[in-house]
Amino acid sequence: MQEFKKAKVSKLSLSHRKPVFGIGINDADYITNPKINGSTKACPAYRKWAEILRRCYSERYQEKQPTYIGCSACDEWLTFSNFAKWYESNSVCGWELDKDIKVPGNKIYSPERCLFLPKSINLLLNGCAARRGDYPKGVNLFKRNGSFIAKISIDGKRKHLGYFSTPELARQAYVKAKNAEIMRKCEQYPQFAEYLANHLEE
Repeated sequence: MQEFKKAKVSKLSLSHRKPVFGIGINDADYITNPKINGSTKACPAYRKWAEILRRCYSERYQEKQPTYIGCSACDEWLTFSNFAKWYESNSVCGWELDKDIKVPGNKIYSPERCLFLPKSINLLLNGCAARRGDYPKGVNLFKRNGSFIAKISIDGKRKHLGYFSTPELARQAYVKAKNAEIMRKCEQYPQFAEYLANHLEE
């Protein structure tokens, strides 16, 4: 991945900056979204910071992704430079920022509650509410015959677990497969084992 090169921002440009999503303060002393050869190349830390603010404070985004309703960023991270320092010390290339593994169900983005994870772990722990509708995590209705499908994400790939007559049976199959995969991830990534164990389900 090409390294982001910081270009110093002018005082005039700084004075024209507006709150990001109505709340975030971009205090960077460099251009965070420079145009290079006609295309915008955003600073990786800024891109992630803006993504967090979008999830927490954009009503339009939350209409499409209702699982983020009620989420917020801590006061410290409302200022970009604070988040950027944490990002530079904690980010891992190819990994994703996660707010849920330390505290299941967490709604606050903060340095104490967030960390970077391999994408495969993030996909395993976070189901897609928009897809499953009114059914439990890991369960979908197969409209063609009225049965229920259980699926799980393993190493970034969706694995089909079978068709079931009730959502409860499909859920049981999902939980069994998820717990087995969590234990496998504990062995693969022992640095996350303590947090992963909190996501085992009965």
